[in-house]
Amino acid sequence: MKKIACSLLILSAFASAHADTNPFFNGYENQVAVNFGWGVDSGFLLPAPIKWVPFIMMHAQYSQPTTFFNLPARKSLNITQTLGFSTSRGWHWDKYTIPIVMLSEDVILAHGKNWYFYTGLGVGMQAQQNERIGSKLLFGFKLGSGYRLTECTNLELFMQHYSNGNTAPENNSYAFFGFGMTYNF
Repeated sequence: MKKIACSLLILSAFASAHADTNPFFNGYENQVAVNFGWGVDSGFLLPAPIKWVPFIMMHAQYSQPTTFFNLPARKSLNITQTLGFSTSRGWHWDKYTIPIVMLSEDVILAHGKNWYFYTGLGVGMQAQQNERIGSKLLFGFKLGSGYRLTECTNLELFMQHYSNGNTAPENNSYAFFGFGMTYNF
């Protein structure tokens, strides 16, 4: 964990991101995104994509531009629906078909002309607690990269992690690897 935090800190210190440009938006002031992710079973903040499970997420997001310590960023309202089906690795994934609402902020750490690399944090609520995550309170962590397809659209690849931040005895987390499309207007 310390190595990951140090790597992100060093990357952000030498990042080519500047507040006068925001690669998320390309000059626009609003953004909508639709994302899809497939679940992995891991208790780690940065899970390896090796323990795939029958658990998906569908995610809609509305964002506006902002800055974070002079780095380009976006603040977002997120609505996620998790969908579980079948049993795998000792979990009945259909029990975790739960909606999640979250506020988040993503910050660009590095970018080029048509690409960007970002990380994000969020806080939100799931509609019901369960034995996998023992609270309604959720914290989100995201790592992603994006590529500008047109002036108004971007393709993003991401890793999304949800947990309760050890605020309850059960904290087995949800983790997803996925892709999404953004549209700026």
